[in-house]
Amino acid sequence: MFDKILIANRGEIACRVMETARAMGVKTVAVYSDADASAKHVAMADEAVHIGGPAPADSYLKGAEIIRMAQQTGAQAIHPGYGFLSENPGFVDAVEAAGLTFIGPSADAIRKMGLKDAAKALMEEAGVPVVPGYHGANQDPEHLFGAADAIGYPVLIKAVAGGGGKGMRLVEQPGDFMDALESAKGEATTAFGNPDVLIEKYIQQPRHIEVQVFGDGTQAVHLFERDCSLQRRHQKVIEEAPAPDMPAEVRAAMGQAGVRAAEAIGYKGAGTVEFIVDGSNGLRVDGFWFMEMNTRLQVEHPVTELITGVDLVEWQLRVAAGESLPAAQADLTITGHAFEARLYAEDVPKGFLPATGTLTHLQFPSECRADSGVRAGDTISPWYDPMISKVIVHGPTRRVALSRLSRALEETQVGGTVTNLAFLGALAGHEGFGNGEVDTGLIARDLDDLVAQPATGLHHKVAAAMVALDLVEGQGESGFTLWAPLHRAVTLSHQDEVFEVDVQVEGPDRQLWNLGGDRLVAERHGGIWQLGGVRMPDVARAGATITVFDSYGLVFDVIDPLDRDASAGGDTNVIEAPMPGLVKAVFAEAGQTVQEGDRLAILEAMKMEHSLLAARDGVVAEVLAAAGDQVEAGAALVRLEEEDG
Repeated sequence: MFDKILIANRGEIACRVMETARAMGVKTVAVYSDADASAKHVAMADEAVHIGGPAPADSYLKGAEIIRMAQQTGAQAIHPGYGFLSENPGFVDAVEAAGLTFIGPSADAIRKMGLKDAAKALMEEAGVPVVPGYHGANQDPEHLFGAADAIGYPVLIKAVAGGGGKGMRLVEQPGDFMDALESAKGEATTAFGNPDVLIEKYIQQPRHIEVQVFGDGTQAVHLFERDCSLQRRHQKVIEEAPAPDMPAEVRAAMGQAGVRAAEAIGYKGAGTVEFIVDGSNGLRVDGFWFMEMNTRLQVEHPVTELITGVDLVEWQLRVAAGESLPAAQADLTITGHAFEARLYAEDVPKGFLPATGTLTHLQFPSECRADSGVRAGDTISPWYDPMISKVIVHGPTRRVALSRLSRALEETQVGGTVTNLAFLGALAGHEGFGNGEVDTGLIARDLDDLVAQPATGLHHKVAAAMVALDLVEGQGESGFTLWAPLHRAVTLSHQDEVFEVDVQVEGPDRQLWNLGGDRLVAERHGGIWQLGGVRMPDVARAGATITVFDSYGLVFDVIDPLDRDASAGGDTNVIEAPMPGLVKAVFAEAGQTVQEGDRLAILEAMKMEHSLLAARDGVVAEVLAAAGDQVEAGAALVRLEEEDG
């Protein structure tokens, strides 16, 4: 076994690897960028070395520098985590050329699975079922159009070097094909430097089920399946293991297909074979097809760990150190059910826009496993993925596990940034999902209901006001005078609502609150406040922002009436950057006539591209940014001429 390893990654996965390494007595070396100097993974490691600037290209993608640091610190192996260099065969070659061990598959295996078209051809040879489609080298648009026609609509256009939904377009009729092809190729070129695409038959009621495989370079086993069908724009949201309503014969067939795939390329380490599954008439042995193989550990690996009792990172280290497979297929069994929900800093009402911010408060219930790369006080950086944590639960049955997930999400507390917590809670409580009716279109079909904002009650507003006025303790100058009850008032805002709350403090344990004629009595019994008969939720304050930890976190701002902005409705003349990022493209020119919804610029931030649209019809007065500019949140990019009248 290794004495010391370097982890060529950051955040949650770096912390996850460190936990197992520490339990195995293996020392760890962290690498960090300027933006991560005080990050959690840096604090957890035995050693930490600086590798460059905040942009991934200047730090976590600098393979030669990472290898040099591994040698300099005496690390014997490099664990790539996922993302960044984890599936870069050139990096694997360089690691091994430096005399170090790469904790993962061979460069050859990564290359064979790196391009979707070549991987599908290889899988066909290995006897793994493949989705009907065109995976050829001819990229002429007319040829691709003909291939789509032969396959039959609807079809998916997919970048051969793609991932994360980039370079992917659904085409439902021939008239839309050419525009979708041009768009997919353009996005693929930007994201991967490779415009080539493949065409696949689109499955009407698809489920995304993947098999966890593990190999030692010769033999492989599978650790059963995960269902990752709950997706939004091809991004996974909630994963579970095992897949609901999975017949034993289909599980066996899918597992065997995953093992054939791994053994066909001499796979070593943890990998995932992803299948698209036709869920329109139950799961069938002839109803699943190979999509791709991820030659690394997956974000959702914890659900597999919880149902099998296997630490996949431990297996990675052991096999990379030269051991044979730690278990035979017959030794592996499923116990219970597990769910994982991905908690992100993102503004759901604004179209799931990734968010930044400093985490002023972060707390998870003890009953769940929370894999996180951040702590209270850490900042969600615009340079990297805005994941806060993975909330993971296990139970003896799917229904019990789902109930535990709902409870864990309700009791998770995040302050300092907007999150998708309420959205996750709505998904966990979705009736169809609860019944196991899962497919990749579920979120899109019910999106309006799933993103509805939780209701805010009078007791929530009073809780925020009590903290704003420092009345939770109810003593001293904040309490009452010798002569009469003390009257206080405060102005708060919540979402788009601004309101005033006033109170008469009648004693240290009793307060009378009034909000626009609605009244509430707050009384304290045994040290616990009851607000109108409801126990006061936990509350945290950071500056002028107060978070009430109920309904997945309700955020209030304390407003100084003298500073209230008369133009709070927003300026439709100026198109601003919604977050810090890189201006990838500007389509507007001074004097150009635009219509509401026209794309004026593209901003790259949080590993995603965001189109910035005109808020109204008008004429461009000036363009204030150019492609390549790094801008801050709120920076004006394009200004329209003032409207007449």
